[in-house]
Amino acid sequence: MVSREDLDKVINERLNQVLLIGQSSVSASQYQAFRKLILNEFGRNGLAKELDKLFGTNTERHGTGRNRLCEEGGAS
Repeated sequence: MVSREDLDKVINERLNQVLLIGQSSVSASQYQAFRKLILNEFGRNGLAKELDKLFGTNTERHGTGRNRLCEEGGAS
C-alpha cells in the first residue's frame, strides 16, 4: 500500500522540476506569480487537501495556536 509520505515525496520531486522549468522560462516577476499559483494548486489548498481527504488525515488547524500550558499558568 502507498503511504501518504511516499506519495508526498514523489509529488515534491516532480514539483521541484516544474518550478525549475518555470524559473528558467519566465522573467523573475512572472516567476513569482507562477510559483504562487503552482504551490497553491499542489499545497494545502489544492492537491494536499484532496489527498488528506483520500487518506483520511486532517491537517487543518483550528484556534489561535496558543499553548494551553501558558493559558493555564504552566510553562511561561
